[in-house]
Amino acid sequence: MRLLEHQSKQLLADFGLPMTQPVVVDTVDEAVEAVRDLGRSTVLKAQVPFGGRGKAGGVKFVERPDQVRDAANELFALTLRNTAVEQISIEPKISFAREMYLGVTWDTAAKLPVALLNLSGGVDIEQADDQQVQRCLFDPFRGLSAYQGRELACSAGLTGKTMIAVGEMFAKLAKAFLMIDAVTVEINPLVETDDAQLVGVDAHIEIEDDALFRQRHHLENLGLEKLGELPSSGSARPATQLEREAQRIDSMDHRGVAGRVVEFDGDLALLIGGGGASLTVFDAIRRHSGRPANYCEVGGNPTQEKVAALVELLLSKPGVRKLAVIMNVVNNTRADVMAKGMLQGIRQAGLDPAKVVSVFRIPGSWEQEAREILSSAGIEALGREISLDRAAQLAVERMSEYVA
Repeated sequence: MRLLEHQSKQLLADFGLPMTQPVVVDTVDEAVEAVRDLGRSTVLKAQVPFGGRGKAGGVKFVERPDQVRDAANELFALTLRNTAVEQISIEPKISFAREMYLGVTWDTAAKLPVALLNLSGGVDIEQADDQQVQRCLFDPFRGLSAYQGRELACSAGLTGKTMIAVGEMFAKLAKAFLMIDAVTVEINPLVETDDAQLVGVDAHIEIEDDALFRQRHHLENLGLEKLGELPSSGSARPATQLEREAQRIDSMDHRGVAGRVVEFDGDLALLIGGGGASLTVFDAIRRHSGRPANYCEVGGNPTQEKVAALVELLLSKPGVRKLAVIMNVVNNTRADVMAKGMLQGIRQAGLDPAKVVSVFRIPGSWEQEAREILSSAGIEALGREISLDRAAQLAVERMSEYVA
């Protein structure tokens, strides 16, 4: 899940990192009032869960109070990456001598967390030369010590009090990264003010979706009592009502996965999974000119009740006409349980399974039992002799056979 900038800054401040403290507003009038209270040059920033907003017009600098209303109106009128701006943050404009980038993320090749430092922080950090980035792998069980942070700062060319301060900040940033189950934690830019103080001006935090249940106390401190209020790492936007309900379904029983859903504007509901097969199937559906209503990962032998609840939910989406159930060869998921859950969900939705199911392909464990269950409902189960691509093609072709 991706936090907004002001949420990321608040969370990092809780770990002792110096961050600017923005005022967050929901209306233009509140923005005008906030700037009046600050009484100085200010910066207004759209609160969206991704970077690049500066180049997209999502950051406004105002020198006089009479400029605030127009700037706030422009920000609230923006839609960035299909995300409407609903909040903006306001804080004093800071004069600084230099800026840098501090980050901690996972090095997937080394299978270890890595601290990153670049003295060329700011809006163009993505285009920075890799040779400018200093790296330090560290043990997730020990964390990153202040002396390791100082060595990282020294290798980048920092000296004196700045080197010491950056080293201490890295230790705190790494602690935050590990304690909140983060995928990425960034301060960009961290600026050194004219009086040699370090302060984070912008921040980005992405938390592992599967670890959110451990982070409820942190999220509640940010005013996020409901996990669905956060944008998913996969979609980079606030969860839709359907996605939030899918999360609830998945959490109602610890067995298996049936509820990781990303909603799309299509007419074919998908129940897909199997070690990367879900992405393969989704792409194949689109390649054959299909219009997926959702992306959904299923696996780990979810219960019949979870599958039924999820199927009923997916079919409740307006405009959905058919359902395709396609998985790779399974060994830890029972095909018969999936078949029973699918049929139960379709019937709970008040629909006829024989008319709604375009494709059912789950070869593997309990495959024969699944075939018999589906046959009694007038549905032919496909086996491993039908490839994932061919199953996706059939699902699209059969969309025209019945219109609800």
